[in-house]
Amino acid sequence: MIMRLLYTWLACWAVSVSSKSIPIPDPCAAISGKTWVLPREARACMSSFPLDSIIKANTIEVVNKTLAFHTSNDVHEDLAADLVRLSKQDYSSEFDFHLDIYRSFKRVNDGHCGVFNYCYDSLYITYIPLPLVLLTAADGSQNVHIAPEAFKVASNEFKDEVEFWQQSLPGRLKGKLATLSGAKVFLINGKEPFVAVNKNADITGGYQSFATRQNSFFASYTRGANGWQYSMGNFALQAHPLVDFVELTVQRVNSSTNDTFTFGAASKNFTDSASYRLKNCVANNGPMAIGVQAYKQSPPPIAYFQQQPPVNPEESRKQPMNVMLDALPLTDIDLPEHLQPSMPALNQSYSVAQFYMLNDNITGVLALGSFSARNFTAFGISLLTGLQGLKTAGAERLIVDVILTLRGLCEGYICIAHIIGPKESTEPQAGLDSTTRAGPLARLIVEKIASGADPEEILSYNPIQWTNASHHQFPATSNWLKPVGVIINGHEDSFSQRLGQECQPFEWDPPDYALFKPKDVLIVSNGRCASSCSLFSITMSKSEGVKTIVTGGKHDIPQEYCGTVGGQSTSFSMVDTELKTTKLKNHSLAPPDFLTNSVQGITWRLGFGIDDPDTPEEWQSHPADINFPLTAETINNPVAIWESLARKEFTKNEIFRVQTS
Repeated sequence: MIMRLLYTWLACWAVSVSSKSIPIPDPCAAISGKTWVLPREARACMSSFPLDSIIKANTIEVVNKTLAFHTSNDVHEDLAADLVRLSKQDYSSEFDFHLDIYRSFKRVNDGHCGVFNYCYDSLYITYIPLPLVLLTAADGSQNVHIAPEAFKVASNEFKDEVEFWQQSLPGRLKGKLATLSGAKVFLINGKEPFVAVNKNADITGGYQSFATRQNSFFASYTRGANGWQYSMGNFALQAHPLVDFVELTVQRVNSSTNDTFTFGAASKNFTDSASYRLKNCVANNGPMAIGVQAYKQSPPPIAYFQQQPPVNPEESRKQPMNVMLDALPLTDIDLPEHLQPSMPALNQSYSVAQFYMLNDNITGVLALGSFSARNFTAFGISLLTGLQGLKTAGAERLIVDVILTLRGLCEGYICIAHIIGPKESTEPQAGLDSTTRAGPLARLIVEKIASGADPEEILSYNPIQWTNASHHQFPATSNWLKPVGVIINGHEDSFSQRLGQECQPFEWDPPDYALFKPKDVLIVSNGRCASSCSLFSITMSKSEGVKTIVTGGKHDIPQEYCGTVGGQSTSFSMVDTELKTTKLKNHSLAPPDFLTNSVQGITWRLGFGIDDPDTPEEWQSHPADINFPLTAETINNPVAIWESLARKEFTKNEIFRVQTS
C-alpha cells in the first residue's frame, strides 16, 4: 500500500463546532495517532510553526549561493528576483514560506532542479481515488474520463478502505463506487475539466512543454524495477494537503443522467508538535564527510525525491547521472493485472528494461522505464543482449516504449549505439556536447583540485572526470573550467568551455552494425520522457529521423516527445562535499548548511543542441511526429498500444493525426 496514505471521502465528514468550543492548543496533537485526517487538519498542523527569521535568512542564503552552480535558472524564471521578493515578504508560517520557494523553482520548468523539505513535501499526500484520463471517441472528440481501471486500482491497492468509500458515496451512488470507472467528466469544481488541467500545468513544473505538463494531470503507466506500475497523475495525487474538497460532475457509463459528488483525503502518523518537528524537520547535517566517504552515503540525502529506482551509490558515482526530482516519491502502485503484458518477456530482460515479441512475430518491443538500474553493468548488458534477442526471434522493427521514463544518462547513449550501430551520430559519442556554469567559486574548486586537494580523484570537479570538445580527457593538473561570458535575462554570466562526453568507450563492445534501421523504429511516450530519455529520443529523432509518437495528448495542443533535457544533474550535497573537501566551505561565496531538513536539486550541465549546436538543446523544440489518440480499449494498456501502433503506423495507416507546427 502506498506510503501509509489516507484515503476517504470528504463528503461524509461533517464537523460541528460551537462558538464556545475551546481551541485546540496543539493542532499536531489533535491528529496524533490517527491514520486518517482531513487535509485542513494536516494543514493546520503544518502551518502552526511560525517562520523563524534565522531559518528564512539561512534558506535564502543557501539557495541564492547555490544558484551559481545551476545551468537552467534565469531562463524561464528569474530566481534571483524571486529570492529578493521572498526576503522582503512576510509569511504566516514556515510552511507558507516553503511553498513559495518550492513553487518558484517549479516555475523554472526543469525537473532536475528544486528545493525540497522533508518537513513538508509528501508528509501529507492528498489522494483522490479516481484517477482521470483523456479519451478519444470514435468520432474523434476528446473528453476527460475517470479511468476505466479506477476501481481496480482502488480495490487492489486499498483493500481495507473500499467498503468505507462505498458507503461514503451520496444518494444513489452509495455502494456503487465501481460504476464511476470510465465515467465522462463534465465539470471539475463547477468548471469544464481543462480549466483544472491548465491550472495544474501552470504550477506543476518539471517539463518545458506546456502539453507535457497537461499530460501529467492524467494517469499513466511505467515499467518499474520490480514490475509494471501505475502513476495516478496530478489530479489524483498531490504532494501537499492544500485541497479540502473536489467536486465532480460526471455521467456514468450506460447512464443518461449526471451525478455530482465531493471528496478528498490526506494522511500521516506521529504524536505531537515536538515529535513531528524532531522526526521530520530537524536538519540532518551530521559530522562533516569529505571525499570518497561523502560519496558513499547510501542513500544520498536527495534520494527520496529522485524519480528513479534505488541505485548503487558507488556505481552511480562512476556514471554521470541525469535524474528528475519531484516532491511526490516514485510510485509503488501496481498497474492492474489485466492491463499488464500477458506475453512472456525475453530472458534477457532485466529490471526496468523488458523485451517482448508481439504476436505478428516481426515487431519487437523494448519497454524501458528508466535509463538507470541498481546494477549498471547488468542493465547495460541487458540492453545489448535483449535487442539481439529480439533480432534472433525474428524482429524486423522495434517499438521503444519510454512512457514516464525520467532518469539515467550513459545508458541512453548506450541504447542509441546498440540500436543504430557505428556511424557519425554514435562515434566518437552517441550523445551531446555540454557546458557547465563557471562561476568564481566553481573555478576555485577546480584550482584547489589541480593543486592536489583531491588525492582520491573522486570529486566531480576533478579534471580527470571531464573531456574537452574533442573528447580527450583533461590532464589531472588542468585548470579546465575556463569561463565563457554570456548574457541571460540581462544578467552577465559565465559558462565553461565546450565539453565532450565521458560515457564512451563502453564497458562492452556495441554491435558493429545497426540492429534496426531508423525507419523501422518508433519511440513512444506521453511527453513525460525526460533526462536521459530526452537525450536518447532527441538524438534518435533529430540525427537519425526515427519517428516519435506521443500518446493521449490534447489534439489542439502541439505535443512534444520529451520534456526536460538537461545534461547532468546533481544536488546541494555534492556541491557541499566539493567545498568541504577542498576546504572552501568558509569562503564568502560558499552556501552554508541548511538549518532545515532540506535538499536541493541542481541542473549541473546542459547538453548543446543538434539542429542548433551553439544553443542548449533544453531550449529548442521537440515536436512529436504523431499524437496517438487513446481510447477506453487502449488507455494504460501497453500491449494494446503496441499492437495498434504495429498494425497502423508501420503500415502508414492515415487514421493518425499527424502534427503540424
